[in-house]
Amino acid sequence: MSQQRLVVITGLSGSGKSLAANSFEDLGFFCVDNLPVSLIQPFWDLIQRSREQIPLAALVIDARERGFLEQVPETLQALYRAGAPVEMLFFDCADETLHRRFSETRRPHPMSQPGSTLEQAIAAERRALARLREIADRIIDTSAYTPHQLRSFLRSAYGTSGDTNVLNVQVESFGFKYGVPAHADLVFDVRFLPNPYFVDELRGFDGRSPEVQRYLDGTPLTAEFLRRIIDLLDFLIPQYGAEGKTYLTVALGCTGGKHRSVALVERLATHLRGLDLRCAVSHRDLGKE
Repeated sequence: MSQQRLVVITGLSGSGKSLAANSFEDLGFFCVDNLPVSLIQPFWDLIQRSREQIPLAALVIDARERGFLEQVPETLQALYRAGAPVEMLFFDCADETLHRRFSETRRPHPMSQPGSTLEQAIAAERRALARLREIADRIIDTSAYTPHQLRSFLRSAYGTSGDTNVLNVQVESFGFKYGVPAHADLVFDVRFLPNPYFVDELRGFDGRSPEVQRYLDGTPLTAEFLRRIIDLLDFLIPQYGAEGKTYLTVALGCTGGKHRSVALVERLATHLRGLDLRCAVSHRDLGKE
């Protein structure tokens, strides 16, 4: 049987779990939504005994399990001890974003109680899932992701059934005015570079445009910084991979996350993809005012 993989998807309602499950299914994973916790071990045993090869499987577990959630850590530990290739992804999201998403869809929150507010339901779900968040192998904050960006990231990270130890690199731009990404492993401040925002003819463009990139290339600092950060990442990435790290998020920030950080993220991604690395790009704050 080819390399197996069992991904457990969990997290907050409205954070993108359903979209993630659909994405995994598109990538060839056998997906089961809302499988009772008590059936996770039998499900894995069934895959092992099946005559049909099912190397890739994904399960969705969330607050609908209610009182059974406390059994999840013990169940996963039993699978780990049995040598199952289990990986848990926790999908998180800012409260205000969850509130907006539920308001737009007009769907009730699964933790809603008669007379309770949406804010109370979200808080109750956070408390119920706190332990799962603690033991997750990876936390994916979807607050600033569009559906397309989330699908792109998952496709980049899980799009092949090869070696699960291959390092997946995400290069992300952001604006310091909106906060530093909590999930980033490496954060670089590029606010020392000249800001295209203060050039009238460039203000309306973003860092993906040739005009902004040419402007930044006009200062030696840009080339020097790129050289140094590329040298650092070329050194660090093999070291992280050798230690078994499967995800690395590199975040570059400028003031608003529109010009400098975006341009440099695009340059870094081009370099990393040239090394045949799995590299996903996201511009967290692009489009914000």
